[in-house]
Amino acid sequence: MKNKVLFVVTIIVVFLLGLLASSVINRKNEAKYQFAPQVNIGENEPRNEEWGKNYPKEYQSFLQTADTSFATYQGGSAKRDMLEEDPRFVVLWAGYGFSKDYNQGRGHFYAVEDIQNTLRTGGPESKEDGPMPATCWTCKGPDVPRLMNEKGVAEFYKGTWAENVSEVVNPIGCADCHDPENMKLRITRPALVEAFDAMGKDINKATHQEMRSLVCAQCHVEYYFDKKKPGKEGVPYLTFPWKNGMSVDDMEKYYDDMEFSDWTHKISRAPMLKAQHPGYETFLTGVHADRGVSCADCHMPYKSEGGQKFTDHHLQSPLNNVANSCQVCHREDADKLISNVYDRQKKAAETRVKLEDILVKSHIEAGKAWELGATEEQMKDILMDIRHAQWRWDFSAASHGASFHSPVEIARVLGSGLAEAQEARVKLARLLATLGFNKPVPMPDISTKEKAQEYIGLDMEKLNQQKESFKKNQLPKWLEEARIRESKIGSEKVSMND
Repeated sequence: MKNKVLFVVTIIVVFLLGLLASSVINRKNEAKYQFAPQVNIGENEPRNEEWGKNYPKEYQSFLQTADTSFATYQGGSAKRDMLEEDPRFVVLWAGYGFSKDYNQGRGHFYAVEDIQNTLRTGGPESKEDGPMPATCWTCKGPDVPRLMNEKGVAEFYKGTWAENVSEVVNPIGCADCHDPENMKLRITRPALVEAFDAMGKDINKATHQEMRSLVCAQCHVEYYFDKKKPGKEGVPYLTFPWKNGMSVDDMEKYYDDMEFSDWTHKISRAPMLKAQHPGYETFLTGVHADRGVSCADCHMPYKSEGGQKFTDHHLQSPLNNVANSCQVCHREDADKLISNVYDRQKKAAETRVKLEDILVKSHIEAGKAWELGATEEQMKDILMDIRHAQWRWDFSAASHGASFHSPVEIARVLGSGLAEAQEARVKLARLLATLGFNKPVPMPDISTKEKAQEYIGLDMEKLNQQKESFKKNQLPKWLEEARIRESKIGSEKVSMND
């Protein structure tokens, strides 16, 4: 009896091992034939759908970035009018394009469409700000490396935004980060390579794990347009201000030493700096970077389908994919992890809003000082305090996830910004007193975006009409030109025997 039981158990075990072996063999065969190229991908192929013919799983996951239904406390993919949510932004950016229009980006899939629609790009030839440079297209899609290759980097930057509307039509995708020959990660924007050179570093020595963040750092960084670059004077040349280092203080000194400003504030006349989106710089100061985690680990985690493991190209907030991002390392419940993120973000936001209030008052009080006859010498130190304080505020606000990526550093940056802004107001109070004004400066009603825009003198009806005219008249024509051009581009089919 005992032998019979042992015999039956042996048969069952052998059967199960056979099933396991069969499954392993099938999975290995799937992996072996997973990559069966359908097309030859050219060196500068910008069309994501062409890459998708060879890499369908990655491409199908990329298409999910079209979903804009997810919103978080201060992020996600849903469209949000940031000026409507916080009208103080309008005053802080008075005289700059962001006071007209500032919507949270809906993600990579909409990068081209969103820049076409924003009021910041105006029409083809904006009379107020002058034509926007082609440099503004740099991070919007894989057509840019193609154009840089065709024209040369400086020649591309030298053009206008409008003349490239029919050229940059494919949203951020495969060619921005991958070498079509071997699919290795690569840098396609020269500004990042040049920034490493300026720091005395060789980006070619970066590890694969480092590259999983560096491809993001091509765009998610602080930058400016250098019109004084030796040999390229007058060209709005995209440059990262990393020569002294990547901290808010290092970049501030870099800008101060070269006396650079993005614009002059319309009310206070302060020479202002506009932080772009220094996500990479702030990420590096946080605990995740210190532990060797890359951007892709959380925003593009690995996933499995049909036994195949691949990188999920649905770039999104990790909070919409906690199981595959956060919980790979953290064992807490998803609700607890999300609560941790929001706690950090809300605490940083409390300090940020206090700094905004003080900055708004300092701009308006500075405007009053000018009105009463203050001299440039009297205002010089005050305006630099305002510049430095707002740079720190903008650095913290524009780097999006920084209050989670690096809450300690962001607390430090906001704290130093508060000190600078308070110092500016103390100096202003003293100056106003010497000018015979000994009472509080009246503050305007900026409780809504519309009221704030009216206060700084924006004719929003006119600006919206100009944009609608552009979208109705020029945009369809240029996009039709792009459609015709791309329809003529063929991808050579590859034989299965090649």
